[in-house]
Amino acid sequence: MLGIRRISTSRWWHKKKNWQIFVIFLFLVFVRISKGAFYKDLYFFISKPFWPGQFQKEIVLNSVNQEYFIKLNLLKKDNIRLRQILSLQESSNGENILAAIISRKTGSWWRQIILNKGSNDGVEIGDIVIGPGGLLGIVKNTSLFTSSVTLITSPESKLGVWVDRVQTSGLLVGLGDDYPSLILYSKDADIQVGDFVSSSPASTLLPPNIPIGIVHSIDETLKSKKTAQISLLANPHVIDWVQILKVNI
Repeated sequence: MLGIRRISTSRWWHKKKNWQIFVIFLFLVFVRISKGAFYKDLYFFISKPFWPGQFQKEIVLNSVNQEYFIKLNLLKKDNIRLRQILSLQESSNGENILAAIISRKTGSWWRQIILNKGSNDGVEIGDIVIGPGGLLGIVKNTSLFTSSVTLITSPESKLGVWVDRVQTSGLLVGLGDDYPSLILYSKDADIQVGDFVSSSPASTLLPPNIPIGIVHSIDETLKSKKTAQISLLANPHVIDWVQILKVNI
């Protein structure tokens, strides 16, 4: 009888173990299908007590004056009527969303940040994220209470930009480090260290004239093109508050 009971108990235990494995498998499938939205929302509530203090909003507000000064000089050169004809991107006035950074992977290859505002707050994929100084990245995906932002330093990032002093367009490509690469397909482009770089008036992803960075160094060794390292105006390593710009398509 004892032998029979032991076998029965053993079979019951194995069945229970199989159910546990099956439940874990279903949970992993759910996380995969939802792209981690449940995990991000859970992280939202767990990390809420540790969010950066409200006083740091002043950092964003104090930097706005510098941004507006640059933008005004660039906006004078932008033809609004032409943008409307070409159906290019424009930012919506009065619809910006202030958000806090609750997680960041600024030192990893993927280079992304997570914000405490999601689809429940009106954030959508493709919205632009700026910090004190200029452009940080673009919203890649959202959950109800959070949104993930791909930084312009990420290898996934490729954006059309504009060098105002020489009136030249280029392609800004993230390399996975702190200095994205500006590619100019004209060897004759007379760019210099210190030149200001902004979003291109012809970009289909970004509104025009968003400050991005300054030319840090130039590489002229390639025969077919000229490249430069860009020092970003907005530093994702130290920023705690950002603005999400709604975009009119």
